[in-house]
Amino acid sequence: MKTNRKPSRQRLLVLGALAGLIGLGASFTATAAEMESAIARGGRLYDRFYKENKATVPPAVNAAYPHKTGKYAKDSWRCKECHGWDYKGKDGAYASGGHATGIKGINGAAGRDPTAIVAMLQDATHGYTEKELSAQDMHDLALFVSRGQIDTSKYIADKKAKGDPAKGEVYFNTLCAGCHGKDGKEVGVPIGSVADNAYEMLHKVMNGQPGQDMPALRALDPQVAVDIVSYLPLLPKQ
Repeated sequence: MKTNRKPSRQRLLVLGALAGLIGLGASFTATAAEMESAIARGGRLYDRFYKENKATVPPAVNAAYPHKTGKYAKDSWRCKECHGWDYKGKDGAYASGGHATGIKGINGAAGRDPTAIVAMLQDATHGYTEKELSAQDMHDLALFVSRGQIDTSKYIADKKAKGDPAKGEVYFNTLCAGCHGKDGKEVGVPIGSVADNAYEMLHKVMNGQPGQDMPALRALDPQVAVDIVSYLPLLPKQ
């Protein structure tokens, strides 16, 4: 039998609270998704900001870069050129060799307030201005430095990814081959020809390629990216 009894005040309060929690959950989900997207974009800015945001690179070598001439001086405004693909700078893969600068990594800034990181980007040492990085660029890059770094030592040893190439092939063929082709030759240079730098490959697989429509796999389990990186050296080199 139907009734017209109105819900009690207590029931209304409970329903209102549930609606609020549902709304809060939806808001949190959206915020988390936006965060991961911003962090991935920050990773691409770390890689090569001027490809991602179409900015003009300053003509002079960055003041903090110790080599005013040489093969890599042209890359002095790229974050990765001083701090490395493994984020450890002088204490990591760039401890020696042509990329060595003696500059510390960004791993010490993990967890730091992004506002403080933005201030560092704008200081006299780094020298970035709004001509190179907009306020949004600064925000995204700072988020990557603060919250987007992974401990590469967990996933790479002796410069090789600690993954399963067989799983990586499956992931590559379903996630990557649509653009790159199963042989890895369809976009730019053959992937196999540049795949030996596991640190670089892991960074790009997780965050995407600057200025390109390459998807970032950051939201997936990192092991998926590691397995893909383990497989990439098996692709044809030419």
